[in-house]
Amino acid sequence: MEIYLVGGAVRDTLLGYPVKEKDWVVLGETPESMQAHGFRAVGKDFPVFLHPDSGEEYALARTERKTAPGYKGFVVHTAADVTLEQDLMRRDLTINAMAMSPDGQIFDPYGGQQDLQQRVFRHISPAFAEDPVRILRVARFAARYAHLGFVLAEQTRTLMEQMVAAGEVDFLVPERVWAELYKALNEATPSAFFEILNACGALARIFPELHALFGVPQPAQYHPEIDTGIHSLLCLEQAALLSDKPEVRFAALVHDLGKALSPKDNLPHHYGHETAGLPLLEAFCKRLRVPNTFRALALHVMQYHTHCHQALELRAATLTDMLANLNVFKPQHHFPEFLLACEADAKGRPGYQDLPYPQAVFLRQIAASLQGLDTSVVAHSNLQGPQIGAAIRQLRIQAVASAIQNHLA
Repeated sequence: MEIYLVGGAVRDTLLGYPVKEKDWVVLGETPESMQAHGFRAVGKDFPVFLHPDSGEEYALARTERKTAPGYKGFVVHTAADVTLEQDLMRRDLTINAMAMSPDGQIFDPYGGQQDLQQRVFRHISPAFAEDPVRILRVARFAARYAHLGFVLAEQTRTLMEQMVAAGEVDFLVPERVWAELYKALNEATPSAFFEILNACGALARIFPELHALFGVPQPAQYHPEIDTGIHSLLCLEQAALLSDKPEVRFAALVHDLGKALSPKDNLPHHYGHETAGLPLLEAFCKRLRVPNTFRALALHVMQYHTHCHQALELRAATLTDMLANLNVFKPQHHFPEFLLACEADAKGRPGYQDLPYPQAVFLRQIAASLQGLDTSVVAHSNLQGPQIGAAIRQLRIQAVASAIQNHLA
């Protein structure tokens, strides 16, 4: 059985990256012979088998032919006479089209090693344009490797532009878009994902709410970057430095969607953008089927990030109501993640990256002062119904006011 390690495992081995999973290609075999060797068939669209001992995936060498628009419009051909070079040609980028033999020999028919050394994302052939998912994959690779200096080849960017113009990206289904976005949010430089999509015109088609932010001005005295789209990506960069949680990074990215709705007569000001953007964010999450943990945090950050920035000046009642709406008084809440996303917003501006964010320290102290608040006096009173909630709120306001005084002292 002629077997080669292929794809990402070879690429990351050559880059010195840890290999998380291994994919193998098998030459000269048939589905029947694979099963005779003890492999278990699992592929639905093409022959893929699990190794009887390691459980790793082994695929028969194959070619693909485009027959319809979208990323499922392919006919797969697999046979014992398909060569390794033919199998590698159907892959997306040269750096993903290398194979390694069991004795460590590299088979590199399309110049993947050179592109790795030169830090270039380059497509192998015009067949790249047949699968719109490849646009998302290239963007995700940028999120993973941008810090190493990788750039997109000009010819590949042009081809991706042509794919967008031809409407190929319109066939991407929400589940696949979210799957690639989720992976990008977990990479070292998630902002590069959106920069690549914007460079080829795909951002406007896949994430129109984010694309609408580019070119929208903000007050220069608070936002030296001025452009709201640039600010959103700077916030994402800061969130990636502050937290490895994709929920925090997502919330920082989308917190200003409402600024795209600000009346032009008011620009560069964005009065009420915190609440104006909530329906937009809800629609965004519904369309892409974003998990509720991401959606809930993002909505809270959008609605209350300005309150958080102004925490040191807010009245005790306003602070108390904000903490209540953030579920801080309940066992389950995402208050720490909320503060991190707000800090990323504050630091997502040129010249502000290294400044402290005392609002987070202050709000943590306020929240901590309320944890042991004794509300038994209300429970044992004669109050009923809404009166109980109002009385507990007043106790909390008093505690917050006291905490503020202690902080100022």
